[in-house]
Amino acid sequence: MTSMTPARTFVATLMILLAAPLAAQDRDEPPRTAARDDVARQVEAILAAAPPGTRYGLVVERLDGTRLVSVAPTQRFIPASNTKIYTTLAAFADLAALQAAAQGTGVRIEPAGGGIFDVVLEGRGEATLSSAPDCAVQCLATLADAVAARARRVRNVIGDATWYPDERWSPGMSWNNIPFRSGTGIAALSLDGNEIGLEVTPGAEGAPPVVGGDGYFVIENRAITIAGDKADLSFWRMPGSMALVVSGTIGTASAPERIRLAIDDPAHRAAWQLARMLERRGVTVAGQVESRYRGLEPRDDPQNPGYPAARQETPEAMLAQLPAEDLAADMTTINKVSQNVHSELMLRRVGRLSGTGSIASGQAAIAALAQQAGISGQSFTLADGSGMSTYNRLSPDTTAALLRHAAGQPWGAQWRGTLPIGGVDGTLARRFVGTALEGRIFAKTGSLNASRALSGYMLGASGDMLVFSAFANDIPPEADDAATAVLDAALVAIAAAH
Repeated sequence: MTSMTPARTFVATLMILLAAPLAAQDRDEPPRTAARDDVARQVEAILAAAPPGTRYGLVVERLDGTRLVSVAPTQRFIPASNTKIYTTLAAFADLAALQAAAQGTGVRIEPAGGGIFDVVLEGRGEATLSSAPDCAVQCLATLADAVAARARRVRNVIGDATWYPDERWSPGMSWNNIPFRSGTGIAALSLDGNEIGLEVTPGAEGAPPVVGGDGYFVIENRAITIAGDKADLSFWRMPGSMALVVSGTIGTASAPERIRLAIDDPAHRAAWQLARMLERRGVTVAGQVESRYRGLEPRDDPQNPGYPAARQETPEAMLAQLPAEDLAADMTTINKVSQNVHSELMLRRVGRLSGTGSIASGQAAIAALAQQAGISGQSFTLADGSGMSTYNRLSPDTTAALLRHAAGQPWGAQWRGTLPIGGVDGTLARRFVGTALEGRIFAKTGSLNASRALSGYMLGASGDMLVFSAFANDIPPEADDAATAVLDAALVAIAAAH
């Protein structure tokens, strides 16, 4: 008989609590003080059973602001991907203007002398450009076709990411995340989510496995194939290096191991892919693959006197340009699956409406939205648009207030539709299954080292929509599941009592 670890036993116990039905109070009967005290005791008991040292913050309110539950409401927490709530709300607040200003990726030509020219692939903040063979929209192949129809020989292929200033990694990004998909570089020219897929297939026993890539990275294969069906592989690349080390073991009967790796120079990667596509179309690339970026300048900082009220420029004409992406659909992608690259690009897009597309200009737009909601800019700190920064700090009070404000906006219901639904889809597909909140909780998740978050809306037993914001920080190692189960159990108990 296999024994359960204490953490697994704890989670299993909480799952029983989550599944147990609690009596719903009558919709027309006002909540009694005794009932409120009872749910407060339930929440207190659930939180008391949490992994030792875990710090919780929780606010649950009605849409009119009536406070139902409050635990450390003004304490500041690392929010992880709850940061995306702030980014996408700022975008929805100006969605029509954002969509009108949006432009797709394009190609243009620059004379290089001798009758040939350089091909410049210019990004304008597009998040969904794709090089996939089955691409149907926002396809790099469309731009390659346009160049191939113009010339059979070009010199350099250049990736131009100057539409935004060069801030590939936000302040507070952990350097050890940079080689992997959650820490990939951010740039105005992006392709395939700025990720590279890699597949490791077992070889003969005692031989190295086959490491399949597309040739962009230089692979040092130190891995060995062993008997069995288990894989224990490691992948490592120093930031800024093109050398990828694959080590460890993979069993002869193991399924291929797949991993998504990050890009440090997104503009170069996109130009490299375009050059390959041109060559496949019979176009000779006689020069190099290069990238262009624009460094941060005083005009990129809203605190500086030279900061523009609006960025003034006349973009160069394109040989061919893709249509602008659907930003509302992109925000569904951001929130449903917690897509970091898309969220960071959305922050910069928001900032470019009145500024230069810097991180700071995006943060200024978020601060303006918070001010409209009556929230002090001193009550939260954001260093990025996705939640990967460990500098970010939010409180349950501030987040709940912003969510209440959003619910009262004409676009509030549309924005709520971008959130994962408990037990149904996105990052909540496997949570709240079999509980009273299955299909009745709409919230953004958050997950970072020792931190978990969940904020959004849920339907109480009375049918009323409730606003909530919940954080767990300082979670002990390997206790993430237990800490998350505590949050879920508390929310189920609160919803059942209201």
